[in-house]
Amino acid sequence: MIDYSEIPVHPSLHTVAFYNVENLFDIFDDKTTYDNDYLPRADKRWTAKRYKNKLRKLGYVISNIGRKENGKHPALVGLAEVENAKVLKDLIASKHLEDSHYNYVHYDSKDERGIDVALLYDQTVFTVEASENFSLELYNDAGLPDYTRDVLLVSGVLDGFKTHVIVNHWSSRREGERETEHKRMAGSNKVGEIISNLKLNDPDAKIIVIGDFNDDPSSTSIKRLVSGFDLFNPMETLRSFTRGTSKHRRQWFLFDQIFISRNFSETKENGLAFEKANIFDEDFLKLATGKYKGSPFRTYVGKKYQGGYSDHFPVYVVLKKED
Repeated sequence: MIDYSEIPVHPSLHTVAFYNVENLFDIFDDKTTYDNDYLPRADKRWTAKRYKNKLRKLGYVISNIGRKENGKHPALVGLAEVENAKVLKDLIASKHLEDSHYNYVHYDSKDERGIDVALLYDQTVFTVEASENFSLELYNDAGLPDYTRDVLLVSGVLDGFKTHVIVNHWSSRREGERETEHKRMAGSNKVGEIISNLKLNDPDAKIIVIGDFNDDPSSTSIKRLVSGFDLFNPMETLRSFTRGTSKHRRQWFLFDQIFISRNFSETKENGLAFEKANIFDEDFLKLATGKYKGSPFRTYVGKKYQGGYSDHFPVYVVLKKED
C-alpha cells in the first residue's frame, strides 16, 4: 500500500479520474439483467465477503488517485461496469471513501450484461446542475436492437467554473476489432453530437470526455472525435510497449482515456487549466509474481477468484485553478 499522508493538500488543484472497476455487481439477483455469474451460489461464488472486499479495495484506489500531486482524493471520478445505484451507495460508504463527501449520478441502461457508467463527485467542490443519458442505436446481424451502455452527460460547477463531463464505455472488441468498429464509431458520433449541442449553447464550453473507449488513441473513432471537435488528448503520449491501462495476450492497450476541450490549455487569470495527465498504475495494483507480473491485479480470471482490484488501471488529469 502507499502512504501519501505527508503530501500537503493543494486547494487549487483538482483531479478528474476514470476507472473501469471490472464488474461491480451486488450479490442479489436482478431478474431484468444477466447477473447470474455474480451471485453467492454461482460458479464464481460472489459472496457478501468478496463484495465488501472489492468495495474496500476500490475505495482505497479511488481515494488515492492524484493524491501524489495534490494531497487529496479526486473531485470527479467516472466509473464503468457498475451494476446499479446500490453498488454506488455501498462504494461511497466504504471505509476509504466515507469521509470524502461523494455523491453520484447514475442512470440504468439497457446493457445486456446489466452494467452502466456513473460519475462520482465531491460535493464540496462540484455542484451538479443537470444530467442526461444518451442511448446508442445499434443492431445485430438479425436486425434486432443490440443494447450497450449509455453515454452520460453531467453538467455542473467545478470550483466556480461551469464544466461538462461526458462518461463513456464503448462496445468491446470481443467479436473482433474490425467486426465491432462500427459500434465504437456510433459512440464517437454520439459524443460528437453532445459536444456540438453544448457548444451551440456556449461556444466556450469547458468539456471533459472520459471513459473506457475500447479503442486506443490512434484508432479512427478516437482521432475523428478529438480532431473533429477541437479536443486535446493528453493520453496520446502515455501508451508504450511497457505501459497501458489493460493488457491482453501480453500486449498493453490504452483504452481508458480522458480528452479535454482546448480552453483548458489556456492559462489565464480566473481560469481552470490543464496541469498533467497520467495512468494510476501503482505497484499495489499489479500482479507481483508469475508470468503475468506487472499486469492489473484482477478480481477474477475467468471463474477463478483472484481477490484483486480490476482488470484496468485508472487514468486521471490534474486541473489547476488560476488566481
